Amino acid sequence: MGDTSLTDRSGLGPSDTASEIVHGLMPSLKSDLDHLVRIPSIAFPGYDPGPVQAAHDLIVELLRGAGVEQLETLRLPETAPVITGEIPAPPGAPTVLLYGHYDVVPGGDDTKWDSPPFTPSERDGGIYGRGTADSKSNLIAHIGALRAWEGRPPVGIKLVLEGQEEIGGGALLDYPKQNSELFRCDAMVIMDMGSVRPGVPTLTVALRGMANVTVEVQTLGGPKHSGQYGGAAPDALIALLHALASLHDERGDVAVAGLRREEWTGASYSDDEFRELAEVLANMPLIGSGGLGSRVWSGPAITVIGVDVPSVEQALNAVQARSRARLNVRVHPEQDAREAQAAVVEHLRGVRPFGIPLTVEAGETGSGFAADTAGPAYEAAKVALGEAWGGETVMVASGGSIPLVNALHAAVPEAEILLLGTTDGYANIHAPNERVLVDEFEKAIIAETKFFREFAARRS
Repeated sequence: MGDTSLTDRSGLGPSDTASEIVHGLMPSLKSDLDHLVRIPSIAFPGYDPGPVQAAHDLIVELLRGAGVEQLETLRLPETAPVITGEIPAPPGAPTVLLYGHYDVVPGGDDTKWDSPPFTPSERDGGIYGRGTADSKSNLIAHIGALRAWEGRPPVGIKLVLEGQEEIGGGALLDYPKQNSELFRCDAMVIMDMGSVRPGVPTLTVALRGMANVTVEVQTLGGPKHSGQYGGAAPDALIALLHALASLHDERGDVAVAGLRREEWTGASYSDDEFRELAEVLANMPLIGSGGLGSRVWSGPAITVIGVDVPSVEQALNAVQARSRARLNVRVHPEQDAREAQAAVVEHLRGVRPFGIPLTVEAGETGSGFAADTAGPAYEAAKVALGEAWGGETVMVASGGSIPLVNALHAAVPEAEILLLGTTDGYANIHAPNERVLVDEFEKAIIAETKFFREFAARRS
């Protein structure tokens, strides 16, 4: 193998060549990202499905250009098209499944953006636009790594690129368990994460699960005049507020028995970084006790995400007859989400403010994920990321969820799952002025390119 080629599959080649080749590919990869971000591929109900299909078509075209000859589209009921593909492994080499998603959340209020959300703008070292970080640059990173190897990496490749991750994955979530052979591999590279902060090579090794719970209070046949009845008539809203207050203790820690929490021992944000990322006002404290990682990654959180109450602008002098709230529960990565949900339901059913019973209903759930980090893929990834970024790879967790990760893990439990990517903690995903840093984008591609070599070497 020469110093400027990665294409000879009979050898693994010099490790520094990947950086040179990827750097040379960056102009075309940035152009591809520009084209992809301009497609508003929003899979939410009520949006035109045409752009989702257009994004699918562009990615298929780019994959073919990167040397993937075996490509198919999986069409499932009420689910955006899923791109699957394969590059057969060289004899004796392992196979790596590459995952990503090409759908995005809506742009939101255009006036909050410094440039239009679906018109990519490069400035200050970043590319701004909806989906630049979450997660179209990650898709282009996969394509870039395949281009670097000219479609002939030293490992086998399988592709699963979906088009509605942002609304749960649809019928794709049940598909891997029923068709596990299609997803059979030795390792999975889930490109939907990134660095804890710019410049720090990062592997995400745990994802919290989630569950929704709805709680309702009905006390009267209808609202009653507060002057005539207030003080004795049971106020549904006040009862609900007492019930919600019981979910946390005086420090802000979750006070529901049965929810698992452990101290986080990996890397984390500092309090100052977290304040900046969360836009915490200067005079506001952080809530909860213990390490920050255990509060946002390896412990539970309960958030009131919606309440049915009269608005202040239209308020009447009335005792409320009915009130309702929806809760989002975030769950320790290794706790079953349904078990955690049941604990919250039991707690609320046991709370009877002023003797008033609550109606509590369990909603949707999604279990978390905790990676086994002791295998050869993790060894290879730590080396590859460390070389790409020029530093020691750190391990973090995420409070969010990637629904398909658990489905893939259940289908192929023996495969190592690596979560990494192009983004970073300051990328503003799902918010105005979302951006990916060009330097992080390039380093992620270099890391994936090197990972193929490192993993093949350890499994040969």
